[in-house]
Amino acid sequence: MDAQEKLLNEIKVFKEIMNRSDEGINIVDKNGVLVFVNRVSAEYCNSVPEEMTGRLIEDFYPNAVLLNVIRTKKAVYGEKIHFVGKKKYVCSSFPIEFDGKFYGAYSVFRDVQEIEDLNRRVRYLEMQVSLTKPENDIESVVNYGGSFNKVFNKAKRAVGSIGGPRHSIITGESGTGKTMLATLMYNYAKKIGVISQNAPFIEINCAQFTNPDIAAMEIFGSEEGAYTGSKKKQGLFEQAHGGILFLDEAHTLENYQNLLLKAIESGKIRRIGGTKDISINVIIIAASTRNLSDVLLPELYQRLAQYEIYLPSLSERSCEEKEQLFSHFVKKYEQAVMDAHNIKYHVKFTDEARKILLRAVYPRNVRQFRDVINYSIDSSSPLIEDISGQSEIINTVTVKDIPFYIIDGDVKAENIGEKKTDKITSSVKRIIDQMILEGKGPRKISHELKEMGYPIEYYKVAYYIRTNKNV
Repeated sequence: MDAQEKLLNEIKVFKEIMNRSDEGINIVDKNGVLVFVNRVSAEYCNSVPEEMTGRLIEDFYPNAVLLNVIRTKKAVYGEKIHFVGKKKYVCSSFPIEFDGKFYGAYSVFRDVQEIEDLNRRVRYLEMQVSLTKPENDIESVVNYGGSFNKVFNKAKRAVGSIGGPRHSIITGESGTGKTMLATLMYNYAKKIGVISQNAPFIEINCAQFTNPDIAAMEIFGSEEGAYTGSKKKQGLFEQAHGGILFLDEAHTLENYQNLLLKAIESGKIRRIGGTKDISINVIIIAASTRNLSDVLLPELYQRLAQYEIYLPSLSERSCEEKEQLFSHFVKKYEQAVMDAHNIKYHVKFTDEARKILLRAVYPRNVRQFRDVINYSIDSSSPLIEDISGQSEIINTVTVKDIPFYIIDGDVKAENIGEKKTDKITSSVKRIIDQMILEGKGPRKISHELKEMGYPIEYYKVAYYIRTNKNV
């Protein structure tokens, strides 16, 4: 093999390597003419290497970093970001010099638009989580006054009594804030030293278990060999040791009430398939949309209901409480924008918009009230791409930003006196439509409708969604 053939083979190998790279690579001569383009670079321009080679680089990359390198003969290290269409790149470029003679330049670059889009989505999700997560401390909401003060005083006594913390039951309609209250009780117990700062808070939705055997194994744990394929596993009681076990939807506990009663009375549990008793020290908070005295064993109800805390629905709360809730959720949105974008965000509502939101009927209570406020602010707010470089924004929410079903006057009339059947009425349609916008599926929607008193099976919801795809 002569030297020329060897050189050609080496060039072929190098081209193959560069074409397999995940980054774009361009090589130009000193006049800016492309002498090599790899596959990735050509794909960015919706072209092929053969069509690009021999043409000026600015024909494809008008703001190419290589043009600066040709002019200055100095390298650029990942500092320049430029666009081709809507794509965004970070690029490093270097001059090609041998024996003091300048021949051209090459660049290596990658698309960072996808990464930035992902980062934006992450920031958006973090913001949504911060808007909907339960409060961390009781003082942030205790000043709502009225029924809230009574509720929180009772909740504080349940975990802060000088005689020791007690088990408790929280009841109320769906969306009244039962999970939030349980979280507040947990944080208050940590604050006053009833439980340690690193004590666990274990939450379980009891309604998720359709098989009582699986439920028992989740709550009490299992030993290897307890059933075919079973492994040694800690249950929720063990995980909650030293802290709080929150049993949501506790009215579905009927299949394993005796085991739960035994654990509460003895302070010990035994894993399914095990022979050894395990001591547990757990405060239990049970929550339900139903009257648990009607569905639990009397002995179990007596043990759990040492404190029974009723959360009033939004319609039972005073105008002052609604105003305070309204202000709380608006401030929480403003803080979420500050945390996500470092922007001072001031949200204002027109008088008419404020009146509509405060006077509307919310079948799903505080949760829906919060979600409608957030949706209205979202609707009036600028897009992320429009706030670059701003440090302070004032935004006004008007009637046109409020979801139509809240503004529609007959919603209130229908919801107030409506006989709740398994039919999908006009008011139920509006509720379903909103839940669809929240990303919920037919089973979840059916479950929440039943909690609101509408006995509508999931297949009916699924049929409605399928036949109303424009929703």
